[in-house]
Amino acid sequence: MATPLGLGLPQMRHFDLGRDVPDVARTAEGIGYTSLWVFERALFPEPATQGLYGIPGLPWPDFYRGVAEPLTTLTLAAAATERARLGTSVLVAPLHIPFQLAKALATLDAASGGRVVAGLGTGWSLDEYAAASVRPFEERGRVLDELIDVCRAVWGPDPVSYDGDITKIASAVVGPKPARPIPILLPGLSPKARRRLVDRADGWLPVAMGAEALAAQWRELQDLAAERGRTEPLRSVLRVNTRYSPKPYDAADRQPFQGSADQIVEDLAAHAEVGLEEILVDLQGSVRDAQELKAVAAEVFEKARAAGV
Repeated sequence: MATPLGLGLPQMRHFDLGRDVPDVARTAEGIGYTSLWVFERALFPEPATQGLYGIPGLPWPDFYRGVAEPLTTLTLAAAATERARLGTSVLVAPLHIPFQLAKALATLDAASGGRVVAGLGTGWSLDEYAAASVRPFEERGRVLDELIDVCRAVWGPDPVSYDGDITKIASAVVGPKPARPIPILLPGLSPKARRRLVDRADGWLPVAMGAEALAAQWRELQDLAAERGRTEPLRSVLRVNTRYSPKPYDAADRQPFQGSADQIVEDLAAHAEVGLEEILVDLQGSVRDAQELKAVAAEVFEKARAAGV
């Protein structure tokens, strides 16, 4: 059976959001992409006080300037589509007030007919935490734990009540409710984060790291789930950040998911062999505009299906 493919929506500053997001969303659904995804980048520090991903000296890519707010972007896509699931990969949980985020996700799920997938993470940018976080960077794991608890409470039956460090809900009716239980996916990089994922989340949201490394992490996560007595299967969506080029990259120089559509599909095929449930392909960072994004998305999808992905 072919692996379901998702597509990253256009959020970067070289797109016309009001026009391009609905257009790309409709086109992707028509092509056969089963899900549409957004990511979160709250700001672009200038000068950067911290390297990309917290790695000293690693520059931030220019396309991170002016990334559109993710839930607004998903709302535009929801109104333009009927079937495609609507996912976040990822929302940086500590940048959001837990109750407000839980209610926003519930509203979007109710409005879209039960299509939301909530990918949540803790982030890494100290500048984003300074601007927007509800707690200091050092407390990011605790904030994520509380946000998950608040979401489960708000999405559950009324009356809702919750007594946490950030959130206090006296007995109250909170609506609208999601159309169905919204799945929560987590990246789960560190040992503590993996335990949280296995114990509290619905699934895993890794970023492509090479097929062998991905397979090893997937085995380790499944082993951990068995050790901790998890009986529900782990859902899984692999995020693939591409660097598309109309001309193939030289094989000796390229990294995974760099190059032509054929080279991207070659790497998709290798990663699909790991057996994850779905693959999210993000093409927006290396295309000129929405027209090229739609064309490359169609080419990648067609060639992936021809290759058995």
